[in-house]
Amino acid sequence: MKILLVAINAKYIHSNLAVYSLAAYAGIYAGQIEIAEFTINHYEDYILEEIYKKKPDVIAFSCYIWNFNYVRNLVVDLKKLLPNVPIWAGGPEVSYDAACLLENLPQMQGVMVLEGEKTFLELASHYIDEAMPLEEIKGIAYRTDDNCIVQNSPREQMNMDDIPFCYFDIEKFKNKIIYYETSRGCPFSCSYCLSSIDKKVRFRSLELVKKELLFFIDNKIPQVKFVDRTFNCNAKHAREIWRYILENDNGITNFHFEIGADLLKEEDLELMSRMRPGLIQLEIGVQSTNDATILEINRAMDFTMLRSVVEKINSFENIHQHLDLIAGLPYEGFQSFKKSFNDVYSLRPEQLQLGFLKVLKGSQMHNMADEYDLLYRSNPVYEVLSTKWLSHDEILQIKKTEEMVELYYNSNQFTRTIRQLELLFENAFDFYSALGDFYEKKGYAGVSHSRIVRYEILLEFAKAHDWEKTCVYKELLLYDLYLRENLKSRPNWAADLTEYKDIIKSFYVKEEKERIFLPEYKDYNYKQLGKMTHIEVFSAKAITKQNSNDKVMLLFDYNKRNPLTYEAHTQMVGVLK
Repeated sequence: MKILLVAINAKYIHSNLAVYSLAAYAGIYAGQIEIAEFTINHYEDYILEEIYKKKPDVIAFSCYIWNFNYVRNLVVDLKKLLPNVPIWAGGPEVSYDAACLLENLPQMQGVMVLEGEKTFLELASHYIDEAMPLEEIKGIAYRTDDNCIVQNSPREQMNMDDIPFCYFDIEKFKNKIIYYETSRGCPFSCSYCLSSIDKKVRFRSLELVKKELLFFIDNKIPQVKFVDRTFNCNAKHAREIWRYILENDNGITNFHFEIGADLLKEEDLELMSRMRPGLIQLEIGVQSTNDATILEINRAMDFTMLRSVVEKINSFENIHQHLDLIAGLPYEGFQSFKKSFNDVYSLRPEQLQLGFLKVLKGSQMHNMADEYDLLYRSNPVYEVLSTKWLSHDEILQIKKTEEMVELYYNSNQFTRTIRQLELLFENAFDFYSALGDFYEKKGYAGVSHSRIVRYEILLEFAKAHDWEKTCVYKELLLYDLYLRENLKSRPNWAADLTEYKDIIKSFYVKEEKERIFLPEYKDYNYKQLGKMTHIEVFSAKAITKQNSNDKVMLLFDYNKRNPLTYEAHTQMVGVLK
């Protein structure tokens, strides 16, 4: 007997906590349970063939909005190839209309509803030992032999300490992001979110959490993402974990948390101020700064407090902050969303994510769709098309803006150039919106451009809007480019450095002897220093903003990077009159 748990992840670097947690809880059947992980970038034919070749006796899919179209297609075809193999599903995408799903997808045998560890154990017992009839398994909907659909009573919630740790075989997760949970449920009632349905928040004991965190730290895992819905909803629980990872920092592991910034206390901020740059990163859901919107979606968020906290954390210069907005919420029209964007952008987070409302089955937003004139995609990911307050044309404009924010802001590759270009527009939203229009007009939209081409497009945009400062933009773009990479060949807009060749060589010869600017390179000669670092000559006007005709020599050190932005460390090493 082989039960195959199938996960189709969004990216290769992701791991699927759900299937590993189910398998760990059903550990008594470890020899008869196998996990198969794929991504949405795989061809469906490949996934179909791989599942078929494993010759499973039972198949169970982990279902989310990003993979359910794949799952549905695979279920139909797998049933043709393996007509006697029961196919099950579980996960948030199938838990809230399980009976309806079974009616519309006759190839599916059943659904594990909501929390699945105990349910899967009993289901495994049913198939492997033939010990437990389906009608006695809580938390499932299933198809009977005579094709009737039955939904059993819900399962009681689990004690979090009863869920086994699933990462002991850490080699399976090499080069993967580790997902970890210390709680389930959320105390808040955001109308767009399924987590709000489970009001009772359950926590894993701190003793157990610390033991498991130490395992990650000892194994030097690059990144651990906590999937707790609002990690710091229990301040004491969160603070103790932050204190523990601070005290046991290995200098490598990064921990990612989704938090409520306005819930942080001075004690939390004091802890954060002492953390190694890159030890933690924070994802903060703002969603909107429109008070009417926040009230309507039942969200608890004080933006004034949030602003103060985000700015305080920014001042530490050691924590990556990722702030989220959602387009398509009630009472949020185009101008309101534009204001929300500019409010959040002014905080200068390391990343600003513009998401679009997903109307999830089971959420209050789904129930209110008619009242809001809310139109959304019929199939996953159920994304908003228009609302009473936001037309589809306006959503398309926001989408263009979002793509530019992703390419040019969130990449952290154009920082200095963007700061200069923003001055040409009334606000940041107008800048990114205009850049999106430029992409569309020039036929650049929908094309995957190389990084260097994106620089060239931004220069073209700058020339179109501020021709007189073309030379300044060329230098700023070159500065941004060398901050990220020690280029082997110079871009076509870069000035010729031939006249400075001897001056640059003299710097490295002197540095080999004196070690003033590069003391960490004491074992390297001047030729090696020149290859491992870079010196660029800029006009003082462009880089220092001084009204001077001088040139400045900037040294880019790629072994000393900013852990938050990955930018090379720079030093001014000379002024040329």
